[in-house]
Amino acid sequence: MTSTERREQLIGIGRALFAEKGIDATTVEEIAAKAQVSKPVVYEHFGGKEGLYAVVVDRETLRLLDAIRASLTTGRSSRAVLEQAALALLDYIDDHSDGFRILVRDAPLGTGSGSYASILSDIASQVEHLLAEAFEHRKLDSRHAPMYAQMLVGMIAFTGQWWLDSRRPRKPEVAAHLVNLAWNGLRHLEPKPRLVD
Repeated sequence: MTSTERREQLIGIGRALFAEKGIDATTVEEIAAKAQVSKPVVYEHFGGKEGLYAVVVDRETLRLLDAIRASLTTGRSSRAVLEQAALALLDYIDDHSDGFRILVRDAPLGTGSGSYASILSDIASQVEHLLAEAFEHRKLDSRHAPMYAQMLVGMIAFTGQWWLDSRRPRKPEVAAHLVNLAWNGLRHLEPKPRLVD
C-alpha cells in the first residue's frame, strides 16, 4: 500500500470507529488493529487519534457545508430555498450518516463551539442575507433576520438529528413538513404538505 492509500485507509477506519464509539472511546490500538498495522503507523500519519479525528471532522465539515451552500442559491423563491436547504441536510444525513454522527456527537447544538455548531452558524449567516431581502420586500423589520435565520437553521438541524435514527417518514415528507411549519406557522399548517419546487 502506498503512503497515500494507507492514509486513506486509516481515515476510513477512524471515521467508522469515531461514528460508532466517539473519539473518547476509540483507541489508537483499535485503529491500528483494524488496519492491520502497528500503532506507530497511525502516529506517523496523524500524530495520534486526535490528529486523525481532526482530519475526519474537517472532511465532513466541508462535505456538509458544500451541500448546504449549493442549496442556498439566489434567484429562487424563499420557499424553494428553504426546501432545498432542508433536503440538502437530510441528503447529507442519509448519504453520510457516519460523518453526521461524528459532527453531532462531540459538538452538541447548544454549544457555541465545535464543528457542527460552527457549520450551523455559517449556514445561519448565509440564510440571514436571504431573509433580510425577503423581510425588506414584505416591509418587515430586517433587523430581525438574524434571529429568524437562527430559528430556521436550528429547526432543520434538530429535526435532522431526530431523523438520523428514525428515518421515518421519508426525506421529502420530512422536508415538506419542515417547510410547512417554517412557511405557514402553526396557525396555517397545511394538512398534507408537499414540496413545491
